[in-house]
Amino acid sequence: MFMNFRRIHKCQCVQLITTGLVLCVVMACWEELDHHVVSHMRSYTYRYLVNSYDFLNSSFAITSNQKDGSNGADGGLGSHSYLINHPGKCGGGGEDGEDVLLLLFVKSSPENFERRQAIRDTWGNESFVRSELGASVRLVFALGVHPDVRQRSRVQRALLQEDQVYRDLIQQNFLDTFHNLTTKLILQFHWSHEYCPQANFLMSADDDIFVHMPNLVKYLRQLLGTQSGAKDLWVGHVHRGAPPIRRKDSKYHVPYDLYPWPSYPDYTAGAGYVVSGDVAAKIYHATLVLNSSMYIDDVFMGFCAKATGVSPQEHVYFSGEGKAPYHPCIYYHMITSHGHATDVRSLWKAATDPRLFRHSRGFMGNLYCTVMRVMLLCLPYHQNTYSCMAAFT
Repeated sequence: MFMNFRRIHKCQCVQLITTGLVLCVVMACWEELDHHVVSHMRSYTYRYLVNSYDFLNSSFAITSNQKDGSNGADGGLGSHSYLINHPGKCGGGGEDGEDVLLLLFVKSSPENFERRQAIRDTWGNESFVRSELGASVRLVFALGVHPDVRQRSRVQRALLQEDQVYRDLIQQNFLDTFHNLTTKLILQFHWSHEYCPQANFLMSADDDIFVHMPNLVKYLRQLLGTQSGAKDLWVGHVHRGAPPIRRKDSKYHVPYDLYPWPSYPDYTAGAGYVVSGDVAAKIYHATLVLNSSMYIDDVFMGFCAKATGVSPQEHVYFSGEGKAPYHPCIYYHMITSHGHATDVRSLWKAATDPRLFRHSRGFMGNLYCTVMRVMLLCLPYHQNTYSCMAAFT
């Protein structure tokens, strides 16, 4: 009897210690657990059970005071003058403008000259696209001013010299910081509306993204050939039911007083997406009536699209924040890949090599590439790249 009593107490002690350890781990990891599990469950429930987002127009409508110049993180919509501009980049707007398949806006920081140069030499090369692909593409870089006042004059002189050579910088007088990314997004759609409204498509991309331009041009031409004529198009890597990040140590932190709801409207990753010309016009008009205090630009894009009745479409070869594996069977379908600050030239050479397409020709070639894509995209240890669905496309 005495031994049994001791065993019971030992078991209870083990249970108490185990329970205490589990509680300690949960408390230590609660912030991560709350964000990755609890908040996602809450946001998905909100999105699929409520999912009206009727509050957007009323909660983010511009007031009369904001129209006078207090809208956004760094001033009103009309308060940012152009420091560098090229109104004739598309040959003039309206009916007199040149036919432009794609207006390509690359969001760049003032000091990122090497990234811009690599894009000009590879996938953003207008001459290559015209001569090799027979398409009209216009490349421009969206910029603000350098945020460090001690370096601003030097960087600005360098930008002016760069623009004298390449004539492709579009700069407005706002601080080029993370919290002004929405201001940079507004710059893109306002400039497009004013100076290149005839463009069939507009693409917004980061300056560390890689775009397989031959595949993108082929895809856009296919869309133009459809009965709809590429209307109401907003395509990229879609985030559905994404919750706001409440952790204060994250640069994506959004406080409750800015956005109290548990889920964002659907939006595409800001690293790279494409809209048709009619959608670009709708987004422009939405920016005139919506408060741009949401400084995460791709989320604000979701606000604008929701307010105008536009829904994002998923394309498995738009990588969003992901990075594509380096393999010829991936290049055959690739549209975008993120995280290429230093290897754009080598990737461009490999991804556009005409010899690589022999891997995917014929039945055996298709079978080989399907197997390779499954191995590269579907195995558990491969993360932050294209989804497994892309392996079977």
